[in-house]
Amino acid sequence: MENLKVLVVDDEADFLETIVMRLRRRKIDAYGVDGGKKALEIVENERFDVVVLDVLMPGMDGIETLKLLKKKDPFIEVIILTGHGSVESGLQGMQFGAFDYIMKPADLDELLEKIQQAYERKRIHEDLHGLSGE
Repeated sequence: MENLKVLVVDDEADFLETIVMRLRRRKIDAYGVDGGKKALEIVENERFDVVVLDVLMPGMDGIETLKLLKKKDPFIEVIILTGHGSVESGLQGMQFGAFDYIMKPADLDELLEKIQQAYERKRIHEDLHGLSGE
């Protein structure tokens, strides 16, 4: 997953740190922020391929963050993290342009597979729109 840049957005500090650290160990350029507003700020200045986004966060929730992320960068791929046994929020996220969703606690191998698939889809979309040279 060479050159892949991932942003993890979750208000649970321990989970956020663990996921970012585990992605970095696998040579993925990963960053973490603890809320939707911070995610939008960092995406304003940096390019990310995939965002792993928690749905339930205080302030701006994941669905609102997703909508604004896709408005800023239609090619960014978003994987929704949903907990509390709720598939509904994951499906709702997909209606607003999320690539897929995964239940928390996230299985790392499953998350890595979804990140890879999301990255592949982003590259295909960029190629189709002549943006692969960025």
